[in-house]
Amino acid sequence: MTASEREAVSADASAEDEETPVVELDNVEIVYDRHFLAVQGVSMAAEEGDIVALLGPNGAGKSTILKMISGIGRTERGEVSRGRVFYDGEDVTNNGANEMVDRGVTHILEGRRVFEDLTVEENLRCGLYRGGRRFRFEEDDYEIAFEYFPQLEEILDLKAGYASGGQQQMLVIARALIHRPRLLLLDEPSLGLAPKLVEDIFETLVEINRQEDITMIIADQNAQRTLDIADYGYVMENGQIELNDPADVLLNREEIKEFYLGTSGEGSRYTDIRHYKIRKRWT
Repeated sequence: MTASEREAVSADASAEDEETPVVELDNVEIVYDRHFLAVQGVSMAAEEGDIVALLGPNGAGKSTILKMISGIGRTERGEVSRGRVFYDGEDVTNNGANEMVDRGVTHILEGRRVFEDLTVEENLRCGLYRGGRRFRFEEDDYEIAFEYFPQLEEILDLKAGYASGGQQQMLVIARALIHRPRLLLLDEPSLGLAPKLVEDIFETLVEINRQEDITMIIADQNAQRTLDIADYGYVMENGQIELNDPADVLLNREEIKEFYLGTSGEGSRYTDIRHYKIRKRWT
């Protein structure tokens, strides 16, 4: 074998070793009603088995990105007008929610969306429906839900609307797990929860990620806790990605400490600069 042939074989082997991200956004622009620009020039990816943190203030575009990945954004008159969204290397730009669910994408929306007039068990049972039809994966459909959230087994007959905020958050995650997702999108899972409950929920998410090998993208304003469990992180502002790094690197960035963690040193040069100018300080 010649030297050039050996180099070609080595290049092919390297290409095979390089894994395709589970989901990837390439220079994506998202508009609503074909006129209102919500997200511009966003490129990001989630590798197989990773937890990815998506951070930023209200209105930054975090929820919009999750909705366009899951296809829910299409029902809200949103669309990717430029760029591409890839899932397992396939172009899924502007695919509908039903198509993405069939591909193994499950989206937990902000605000603990339970069916309040249904019992906890009936809510879990909703996780067994896809495309209007009930399906089964294993003999015990709820096994995975009770494995991670055993508390739910004690309140199966309780109407979900009477459950506590923590129980409702457990319920929506458990219901999502029954779908056996490959990619789980979580929008503000810590919203409105007591610190101890946030700790419990995030610890459980790590356990699910490791045990079930489910890739996750978590959009949350609790930067400290989200970065603590994440492998990689992106920070958004005004519809753009302004910073991205491995999560442990982001935690040590002075900008993140100042504006998201409140732990910057007294001599920080960012102390007297308002938050809305954060983009200019990252150049």
